Amino acid sequence: MNLIPGFIHRRIAHRPNLVKILDNIGWLFLDKVLRMGVGLLVGVWIARYLGPEQFGLLNFALAFTGLFAAISGMGLQGIVVRDLVRDPDGAPLTLGTAGVLMLIGGFVSYLLILVTIAYLRPDDPLARTIVAILGAMQLFRASEIAVYWFESQVQSKYTVWVQNGAFLVFAAVKVALILSHAPLTAFVWATLAEAAVVAAVLLIVLGRRGPARKKLRINAERAKTLLRDAWPLMLSGMAITIYMKIDQIMLGQMVGDEEVGIYSAAVRISEIWYFIPLIITSSIFPTIIEAKKRSEVEYNNRMQRLYDLMIVTSVGIALLTTALASRLIGILFGVNYAAAADVLVIHVWAAVFVFIGVAGSKWMLIEGCTSLNLHRTVLGAVSNVVLNILLIPYFKSQGAAVATLLSYAVAAFLADFFYNKTRDMFYMKLRSFNLYRALFYRLPA
Repeated sequence: MNLIPGFIHRRIAHRPNLVKILDNIGWLFLDKVLRMGVGLLVGVWIARYLGPEQFGLLNFALAFTGLFAAISGMGLQGIVVRDLVRDPDGAPLTLGTAGVLMLIGGFVSYLLILVTIAYLRPDDPLARTIVAILGAMQLFRASEIAVYWFESQVQSKYTVWVQNGAFLVFAAVKVALILSHAPLTAFVWATLAEAAVVAAVLLIVLGRRGPARKKLRINAERAKTLLRDAWPLMLSGMAITIYMKIDQIMLGQMVGDEEVGIYSAAVRISEIWYFIPLIITSSIFPTIIEAKKRSEVEYNNRMQRLYDLMIVTSVGIALLTTALASRLIGILFGVNYAAAADVLVIHVWAAVFVFIGVAGSKWMLIEGCTSLNLHRTVLGAVSNVVLNILLIPYFKSQGAAVATLLSYAVAAFLADFFYNKTRDMFYMKLRSFNLYRALFYRLPA
């Protein structure tokens, strides 16, 4: 099924690559809109049902287990997609080796989750139980090789079908749990079950629409090559996760789970837009690689266009959300979460730096600057931790929001100025903040 409207399709039919890209963006956009829309409604219902304290505990557990996701993912996504585009004939070896590496990473990640939560919350059996259940999702990460394959082929509709099918089924399950007055742990088990179903079906679809599973191969030398390229990205992913998730964990440890619930309500609205840069860059990434091969000028022009689009889109979203913050929180979450409006007004502006950071990470991958990416994200993570320590005791959830905003700015924007290799990218991003130029100035093709 082609998701491009007919009148647009007729005008670009002579450009098959553009048609394929736009159709892929359409599928990814449909996926995220459906998941975010239904997910927000069901998530809000769950938040109202559980109340700030239990909702805070649930989000603490999700954030905590998410800290270890970079270990199970091994930093392989961008590397695997890049190699599949460059060497399609090597797909069985690349996918098979990556799957085994991620399976090992999943077991290591889960073990670390269990040990760490036992240390942090020795007298909280409910928190340890919830974390243990949610942490088991790391064991299913190896199935994401299917996602990498379809991304490299610009055929994300297959993963959309799988993920949305399971998502809708388990959204209905969670609604049933609310109506039956189920305990918190029932929602946790439902989340794990959804991850297991998605993993199993993704592998089935990969076998039918991609390389057959029996043809997947494993090679020690290929594993070394993947790990050599991916380890900076894995460490960078760990740093990114820290400065994206540590606020909820530190709030829970320093203030309490109820404050995490208030903060999480704001973040649920603020982060709903983060899918936009991901779907755009994942669909455009292969064409930017091709532009790099053809011409450095064309390549830089495409990157500047991408940064312009990221700034214009994110600033528009932040302005609208700021204006409607109190109404959004009141309508969606109710009076118990009223304090979340002040958090939302601050936190939503972090989207500006998230958007340009996602675009910049693709440039670094193409240029082979994964070590520099690691440096800047570590700087962002350290900034976030330090700022949280300073601000949370005095300003609680609002302090955590300020810490997040400033640390995102450091990692995704300011850090580029201090490296010769990335200083041109800093100026590209800086030019994009001129909204008039970004909106109306047309770069040469």
